[in-house]
Amino acid sequence: MCGRFVQAQSAQSYAAHFGAVVSLDEQVKPSWNVAPTDRVYAVAEHDGSRLLGAFRWGLIPWFAKDAKIGSRHINARAETAATAASFKDSFARKRCLIPADGFYEWEKFASGGKLPHFIHHGDGTPLALAGLWSSWKAPDGERVTSCTIITTRPNELVGPIHDRMPVVLPRESWDRWLSREVVDPTELTPLLAPAADGTLIEHPVSTLVNDVKNNYAECIAPLR
Repeated sequence: MCGRFVQAQSAQSYAAHFGAVVSLDEQVKPSWNVAPTDRVYAVAEHDGSRLLGAFRWGLIPWFAKDAKIGSRHINARAETAATAASFKDSFARKRCLIPADGFYEWEKFASGGKLPHFIHHGDGTPLALAGLWSSWKAPDGERVTSCTIITTRPNELVGPIHDRMPVVLPRESWDRWLSREVVDPTELTPLLAPAADGTLIEHPVSTLVNDVKNNYAECIAPLR
């Protein structure tokens, strides 16, 4: 799974990287320790244009009775996202890219304990995490937009650390993933593969990141 990631750049910076227009009525604070239910930036297509907006992390399906279910939907599995009840509508019509400066995975030790690792692009450019989004109407009439990150099997880099990783889409896949005209799962599921070997790097970091209250740049500093 992907339970924490980093989104520390400005909306304008992410929008420029993804060729999107900023469409916000709020500013999301930089975060080196994004946690479930936090507000995050995501890029989606609307009327043929890429827009960068703010979403709650943890997808709330349109049929949900309350927002609490979102905390269980921070991830969607690539193998079942197109057919699972909570995600299939979004998979067909509401796909997004979630910018990330990197993500964390925890390595388990046979002797007990876990060590977090920070996984990112070597050149510092944002990752394009494959995501889904949803718009849910709360009982009081408020409209809540939310998102989830799609995960898949690990690549060679992540495999020794964890058995899942988020789908990182290469630039050549962005148009197809975001297109509202592409609805056939057989055209989309091949995109949900592990990141190509050699495209990411990683280093272990302090267990500071284990506590969501710790939210500063030291969270991604290499462990000495």
